[in-house]
Amino acid sequence: MLLRLYQTILYLIQPFIWVKLLIRSRKAPAYRKRWAERYGFCAGKVRPEGIVLHSVSVGETLAAVPLVRALRHRYPSLPITVTTMTPTGSERAQSAFGKDVDHVYLPYDLPGATHRFLNTARPRLMIIMETELWPGLIHILHQRKIPLVIANARLSERSFRGYQKLGRFMQRLLRSITLIAAQNAEDGERFVELGLKRSHLAVTGSLKFDISVTPELAARAVTLRRQWAPHRPVWIATSTHDGEESIILNSHQRLLEQYPDLLLILVPRHPERFPEAISLTQKAGLSYITRSSGEIPSASTRVVIGDTMGELMLLYGIADLAFVGGSLVERGGHNPLEPAAHAIPVIMGPYIWNFKDICSKLQDAQGMLTVTDSDTLAREVSKLLQDDDYRRYLGHHAVDVLRRNQGALQRLVDLLEPYLPPRTH
Repeated sequence: MLLRLYQTILYLIQPFIWVKLLIRSRKAPAYRKRWAERYGFCAGKVRPEGIVLHSVSVGETLAAVPLVRALRHRYPSLPITVTTMTPTGSERAQSAFGKDVDHVYLPYDLPGATHRFLNTARPRLMIIMETELWPGLIHILHQRKIPLVIANARLSERSFRGYQKLGRFMQRLLRSITLIAAQNAEDGERFVELGLKRSHLAVTGSLKFDISVTPELAARAVTLRRQWAPHRPVWIATSTHDGEESIILNSHQRLLEQYPDLLLILVPRHPERFPEAISLTQKAGLSYITRSSGEIPSASTRVVIGDTMGELMLLYGIADLAFVGGSLVERGGHNPLEPAAHAIPVIMGPYIWNFKDICSKLQDAQGMLTVTDSDTLAREVSKLLQDDDYRRYLGHHAVDVLRRNQGALQRLVDLLEPYLPPRTH
């Protein structure tokens, strides 16, 4: 009954979704493109009889990169289609995988669109990254006997309380899922409390730990640092949301009083925020360049706006320390392991529920600092800049946490093996 009600409401609100897409397209034109894919029309764009992996946006797509590469290596003849919901996720998928992997938007959770997509893709296995529990899709996959695995699954306390209100509906939904591979035991237990059979649960650890800085990336970062700031301190603030850029810039202005040659790399979370970040930087009276301009910062440049996609790991490699956004405002924070991989100190705000377990590990190991506002941010950055040993200490502990917790990728790939054809090599 609830499923039918959900689907009916979803049909009724489609005009409002179109309006929303058009509004967002004013700042990000990609939102007005490829609408047919959002309704399952993908003939000629995906190869059938393979794996479909859904990663809703940028963060999930980044987490999926090592998994997709591992599956490509283990099953080289098996087609893989990566689906996303956002243009930024789409762009990241296309830049990460190129033509080796097919890519389309996952259709909206409407019966007609979902059936249309599945009729074309005919997947042997569906993998959904992290948290996307779409009732219609799950129901149809179960009907069609297509195995569904939720990989790198997490369930915050907040989401758990929300799902609890759905009672038996949630229980039936979870029992239609073939396997949930949870990031940690705490998340796994929440799924079981909601109704998942314990036999359908595996705790693998987080795929986000299975990242590394390749020699090529490290070399590019060293070259760029020499070009941009061979003799200047550099800090980076990434994945910032509305309300955070002004805090960062305020902190930077205060830090410049103590470190007049300090360079800030400011990387908003979404492309729609690039113009706003530029405007705020101008209002702050700070000289800036954009990464997309290809310019090299001059001695007078105080801010570089990171307005390109797919370069975050490279930009982390330039910095002496990193602030990770979505954490000074109530967004739940973004991935602190990307800067940790570069062995630099990580700073975050108090709102970190998206990465609660990872942040706890970093905090316990003294690899991460927590700030609450512009004052505390400026103070902690200042401490790190004036003490090289302290900075190296925190960076070493951050990367050590990363290395000690790797292995989720291999565990997950092994769990997927029963649902896939025999390996060809």
